[in-house]
Amino acid sequence: MRFVVRRVSDPHLAADLTADIFLAALDSAHTYVPGRGNETAWLYGIARNVVSARHRQAAREARATGRLAGRRLMDDDDLARMEERIDAERQMRNALKAMDSLPEGERAVLELVAIDQLTVGEAAQALGIRQVTARVRLHRARRALERLASPSAVYLEGQA
Repeated sequence: MRFVVRRVSDPHLAADLTADIFLAALDSAHTYVPGRGNETAWLYGIARNVVSARHRQAAREARATGRLAGRRLMDDDDLARMEERIDAERQMRNALKAMDSLPEGERAVLELVAIDQLTVGEAAQALGIRQVTARVRLHRARRALERLASPSAVYLEGQA
């Protein structure tokens, strides 16, 4: 017990480690070889191993606690929001992929209206085309996306 108390500061931990030392000694009694040293030295060797193992465990726990310090664990609401965000991002990636298949003029109008939130008139002005032409291109782009049966077509339709 004195050996352990000199190496740990918590009396409860010292008692637990002392018990662990004697359990380890009982478990490994069949490995004791009298020719290699006396019983006391053998027992101190076990004690040193048990105390060292506890110090290594405490160091691992401290490192793990340090890595988590300042971080908030995720609860069910956080996970639900993250899943919603992933689904929304997936829809956006699908929409952008589908938009790549559109002709340049239709894609430009659709991007300005659906993504950049411009009105059709503002998009036409930005592209240097008539408003009627922009409306036709937007209509064609939306119909093309619907034909691709992309879940993003509904998303883009509601943006205009």
